[in-house]
Amino acid sequence: MNIPRWLGLSWLALTAALLSGCGYNSIQAADEEVNASWSEVLNQYQRRADLVPQLVKSVDAYMTHERDVLTQVTEARSKVGTLQISADQLDDPAALERFQQAQGQLTSALSRLIAVSENYPQLKADGLFRDLMTQLEGTENRISVARGRYVKSVQAYNVLVRQFPAVITAKVFGYAPKANFTVENEAAISQAPNIQFSNQAPSSAPATTAPAPAQ
Repeated sequence: MNIPRWLGLSWLALTAALLSGCGYNSIQAADEEVNASWSEVLNQYQRRADLVPQLVKSVDAYMTHERDVLTQVTEARSKVGTLQISADQLDDPAALERFQQAQGQLTSALSRLIAVSENYPQLKADGLFRDLMTQLEGTENRISVARGRYVKSVQAYNVLVRQFPAVITAKVFGYAPKANFTVENEAAISQAPNIQFSNQAPSSAPATTAPAPAQ
């Protein structure tokens, strides 16, 4: 092996060792985990958004006096579609906050729609509506799981890029801390719509036993 080639291989080995020791590889792995987690969050929110047009259509023929509720759901769904953020924007807290607010508005609108549906027994008995409610419930659960995974992955990543010596590597290669769901917004958007049906009539209160006559 000639000397220039030997020196080149030695330099590559030394560089790899230095990058590994300064946390570069760990930052790469943590960054990929955040990106994957965020992708799953977006997928599940998109799944919910895709259900909204079908849901609105299924209730439209029944809710003749609740047009404002349907309008709110439709407008919230439209806003969600215009406020998507990519993994490259996760270091912008303001962008994530706008995303959370839009998703929170859709959650609130869906909650109102489902609450109003309790006033329409025929709607609740409709097979399509019930199927959509089942899908929505499953989607809300998936959103909660995906969001929880994202929160944990961002926490791990942010701790890593703030610790020495990885903090130096992060600054050199431009890895900034990423935005996470805030406590206030997290509580708001994690309140999944209540999609329980109350078809059963409430049970009557047990009759009270008359007191025995005094002896």
